[in-house]
Amino acid sequence: MNTIKLAIADDETLFRQGISFILSKEKNIEIIVEAENGNDIIKKLRANKELPDVVLMDLKMPDLNGVEATKILHKELPSIKIIALTSYYSKPFISNMIQQGAVAYLAKNATPKEVIHTINQVALKGFYYDDNVMKIIEDTAIKNNKSKSSFDKDYLTKREREVLQLICEQKTTQEIAEQLFISPRTVEGHRNNLLLKTGSKNIAGLVIHAIEHQIFVRNLDW
Repeated sequence: MNTIKLAIADDETLFRQGISFILSKEKNIEIIVEAENGNDIIKKLRANKELPDVVLMDLKMPDLNGVEATKILHKELPSIKIIALTSYYSKPFISNMIQQGAVAYLAKNATPKEVIHTINQVALKGFYYDDNVMKIIEDTAIKNNKSKSSFDKDYLTKREREVLQLICEQKTTQEIAEQLFISPRTVEGHRNNLLLKTGSKNIAGLVIHAIEHQIFVRNLDW
């Protein structure tokens, strides 16, 4: 597995150093930046020649909170995948962070194993939403009534819809290729076309688009 370059932003020094110590023991994770608030992480990433693949972003921080920092980074450095990290594991917080560009959501009382798993999944697939987060996305889509959007599902080819379904089921590129009997490069081509056709900025946005427009309806058995 390729090395995942990680940044951590959290104002609680003990927590930040503790999670950093745990993650630094992982052979495939390299921590390249630590920051104590939103302004600090933005300043350091702007100045750093080497950008992280993933940022663990605490939401409640002084000076500039994680929500605002995520919004800025998502706009300036869209290639960076941001995992929201917070004690506030509630529907409004989750929904807001996803809208701002977070590709995963972790409660601060998560186990080290859950944190490591989420980081790896995000690095591998571009996002990671557990059942609770997926349910919140669905509920938010219904509440906002976005399913009545004018987006034409027929604009997508049959193969693109198949690939999108498997992306939403959080399959890897290799898994999608094997299931559809196509090459990983072909999968990547379909994924790029889906991003263009739906106007999504990243894979997480593509999944949200699919749920909001009822292109993907989750099967709870998977």
